[in-house]
Amino acid sequence: MMPSKLIIRTDISLETLRRRARLERDGRVAARLLAIANALDGMSRAEAARAAGMDRQALRDWVFRFNAEGIAGLCDRKRSGPKPFLDDGQQAVLRAMVLRGPDPDRDGVSAWRLIDICRLCEERFGVTYSVSGMFDRIPAASTALWARRVPLSFPAL
Repeated sequence: MMPSKLIIRTDISLETLRRRARLERDGRVAARLLAIANALDGMSRAEAARAAGMDRQALRDWVFRFNAEGIAGLCDRKRSGPKPFLDDGQQAVLRAMVLRGPDPDRDGVSAWRLIDICRLCEERFGVTYSVSGMFDRIPAASTALWARRVPLSFPAL
């Protein structure tokens, strides 16, 4: 069975597609541009895809996006990823608490450790983090402030 003809929009010239591919910083987008340019130039779908390092079906999918959205449709879309356990307001409160430093009377520590911040999150927000998960949540710029110690007051002898 002969594959159906792939219809590609022609309002963008071959020269423009190839020039954009040369100037494109993202190699994946550049390959997609070249594959579409090659297909427009008369290469078969399989040859154009192979020359760009993809399979025929992938080229077909990218042509549909190119036809609908133009060159901008060839960029990877942002992936959502997992949602954080804390909402923006809770993250702001946590960040302020970490930057302010611990209160030995209230928090029972003189310097924040990750395990302390995990415990604080669980007590305050009802959200459980592992130590490594909390490490990913705390901005790198504020990690130096964890070492800021609050002097402990000792009863006079």
